[in-house]
Amino acid sequence: MEVAVLSIAGEDTGKKVKLKKSIFGVEPNDHAIYLDVKQFMANNRQGTHKTKERSEIRGSTRKIKRQKGTGTARAGSIKSPIFRGGGRTFGPLPRDHSFKLNKKVKQLARKSALSYKAKSQAIVVVEDFKLEAPKTKEYLKFLNNLKISEKKSLVVLNEPNKNMYLSSRNLQGSKVLTVSELSTYEIMNASNLIFVESSLNSLQKDDK
Repeated sequence: MEVAVLSIAGEDTGKKVKLKKSIFGVEPNDHAIYLDVKQFMANNRQGTHKTKERSEIRGSTRKIKRQKGTGTARAGSIKSPIFRGGGRTFGPLPRDHSFKLNKKVKQLARKSALSYKAKSQAIVVVEDFKLEAPKTKEYLKFLNNLKISEKKSLVVLNEPNKNMYLSSRNLQGSKVLTVSELSTYEIMNASNLIFVESSLNSLQKDDK
């Protein structure tokens, strides 16, 4: 599959790049995508939610009423979960939500996601360029030239570019990443993928 290389102005440069079938033309595996996205979201969970148990509640330890003769159930502590202000029974505790996923499954998931985007013609390739200064206006003009400013977009760079990152930060529907940061979740979350030539070459070169 060949894709035309566009300029920053959105015009056809006359050049074409070939998308490797081993990356952009595999048979998509939906379950692999599900597992990789699930792991990505699980790894981003803080897992710091916590409630106090009765041993952690501050309060008196005296027996609040006599054992018998009150006509109500016996009670030994004001910190009991049955009383207001007492500890919570089986409440959440800090935990690590991350889990292991085999490398080959993650590779299959990313290739499956890229293949879906290639099949739906949602991949755009542009010439390498750099913004001279961090200006959201210039970045938005770039997206308008490609006619994707109204859609969720993901720009994939070969190397980190601070100006590109700062220019896109205020736009809710656009994100800038490097090839090494590209994940299945980010690919599936975007409507359009915008590769600069060097990032696409690097992605296809690293494929084994």
